[in-house]
Amino acid sequence: MTRPTGDDLVEVLAALANPLRLRIVATLAGGRDYVSHLAREIGISRPLLHMHLQRLEAAGLVVGTLELSADGKAMKYYEVAEFDVRLTASTLAEAAQTLTDPEKGPGRKERS
Repeated sequence: MTRPTGDDLVEVLAALANPLRLRIVATLAGGRDYVSHLAREIGISRPLLHMHLQRLEAAGLVVGTLELSADGKAMKYYEVAEFDVRLTASTLAEAAQTLTDPEKGPGRKERS
């Protein structure tokens, strides 16, 4: 991700701020995996994994695809999306100026 907007950066950082989501991304960095196997690898329930995967997918950090197995069973596979987040003071300053939510940072405008 190059030159993210403030809103994008907030979403990505919030998604990565959870230890389980970091473990999910780290595990998927080794290659794509399907939900049931990924849940066993990480040691969490599938519903909890789905919740975290949705957050990561919304932030653009992982991508899910539905595929059919040889026996016709639908399986959802996830993999890490291409992203590159570089945090520097200037990147943060630029991103802060593009925030659309006035409560999110210094780019807010005065309220009338």
